[in-house]
Amino acid sequence: MPTPHIEAKEEDIASIVLLPGDPLRAKYIAEHYLNNYRIVNKVRNMYFYTGYYKGKKVTIASSGMGIPSMGIYAYELIKYYNVKKIIRIGTCGSFNKDVKLQDLLLSTGAYSYSYFTKLLDDVDKDYVDSSKKLNEIIEEKSNKLNIPVKVGKIITSDVFDLYCDDIDKFRSNYKDKTCLGVEMESFALFYLANKFKIEATTLSTVVDSLYDKRSLSSEERQTGLNNMIELALESII
Repeated sequence: MPTPHIEAKEEDIASIVLLPGDPLRAKYIAEHYLNNYRIVNKVRNMYFYTGYYKGKKVTIASSGMGIPSMGIYAYELIKYYNVKKIIRIGTCGSFNKDVKLQDLLLSTGAYSYSYFTKLLDDVDKDYVDSSKKLNEIIEEKSNKLNIPVKVGKIITSDVFDLYCDDIDKFRSNYKDKTCLGVEMESFALFYLANKFKIEATTLSTVVDSLYDKRSLSSEERQTGLNNMIELALESII
């Protein structure tokens, strides 16, 4: 059924969804990896494409940036479109000196100081696990494809950390937590997946680091993340 944010019919959305933040990355994935795909949502220019990868039906849907946007799209996909598996594929930063630019991270869970769970369900949470089962599949595929992943917890922030006036103060909030990366969406996705008892996880590519002055361009972020995309797609079959 259509929702305020998704115009697709229920049968237009596959039970497995790959969820990049950027609508143009969704378009890139559909055009370069899917067969017999078609666009099934254009509301607010948040493009959704449904097609086939090696015979497996999959939807590539854009989620936008931040917990509120992810919260809307993940909620509606799970509750109204009966989606059973979601892999967020996105970008992240890091202030872990063992994590390098362009490393691929697989999240076992996300910390956040967001009020998302409190406002939605009156639940106080600052950490949520991702799907262990889905992570095991992705790790197995990464070994077979020789696509290295670093596995661990991440931080989901309500602000883009590089814009903080005092980045050291931002980091101090998580000084007792060992985390690989920092992004802005996964906490909401994992909470909703656990709430509705579906599988969800996050694969993210590191595009900026406090220990590396280089940064990937917007074009590189859109089209240069093929290892992440291929690993996610191979993991759904």
